[in-house]
Amino acid sequence: MFLRSCILLLAAATLAPAITIFSEDFNDVAALPGAGWVIKNNSAPVGSTSWFQGNAFPAHAGAANSYVGANFNAAGSGGTISLWLITPQVTIDNNSALSFFTRTADPTIAADRLQVRFSLAGTDVGSTENSVGDFFTLGIDINPSLDLVSYPRSWTQVVLSFAGLPGPTPVHIAFRYFVTDSGPNGNNGDYIGIDSLVIDNGVANSVPEPSTFLTMAAPLAFAFYLRRRRA
Repeated sequence: MFLRSCILLLAAATLAPAITIFSEDFNDVAALPGAGWVIKNNSAPVGSTSWFQGNAFPAHAGAANSYVGANFNAAGSGGTISLWLITPQVTIDNNSALSFFTRTADPTIAADRLQVRFSLAGTDVGSTENSVGDFFTLGIDINPSLDLVSYPRSWTQVVLSFAGLPGPTPVHIAFRYFVTDSGPNGNNGDYIGIDSLVIDNGVANSVPEPSTFLTMAAPLAFAFYLRRRRA
C-alpha cells in the first residue's frame, strides 16, 4: 500500500458546525458487544483482563468511571499486548472527522501505546499478537517508541479528518492497545483510558492555535492532531 506523509501548519480558523454520525461515551463497557462493538484479545500470552469500565482516574466527561480502560494485565508476564476494540460499521465521507480523548496514568511508571486502525472489509484482526487482519490502514500510532513521555498523562483530544474518499464509505474503526514486553513482569504497559468518541461530518471546533497535521494517502486519506485539554 502506498503511503505518503507531509507536515502542515494551520492557522486558527472557525469551521461550520458538524452533524454527529456516531458517538460513544463508554458509560457501560459491558454493553458494547450487544451494540455491535467487537472486542478481541490477541495478546501472547493472553492475560487476565480485557477492555473494562474505567477505574484508575476520573473520566473526561460524565460519571467518574464513564470511559473504557485497559491495562498491562491484558497479557501474561513479559508478553505482547494486542487488545482490540472495534466500532460497529460507520459510513464516513470526505471531511468526516473522528474525535476521542485518551490518557495514561500520572505519574507514568511504564510506557503505553495505542493505534487507531481502519478496515473497509470487516472486523477480522487475525489470530496472533502481530496480525492486523482487515485493519491494515493505520490512522495514528501514539507512542510507537514506547517511551515514558509521549503518551498524554491528562485527557488529550485526538482528531482524525478524512479526505480522498470516492464517496460515502463504510468502515470499521479499531482501537488497538499494542505494547511489547508487557504483562505483570514486563517493562512496558501500565493503563490507558479512552473517552468521548465522536464521528461527525466535519471538524466542529475551531483550531485555537497553529497545530500540526499529518496527512496520509490511499486507500484512506486523513489528517490528525492532538490537542491537550485545558482546564
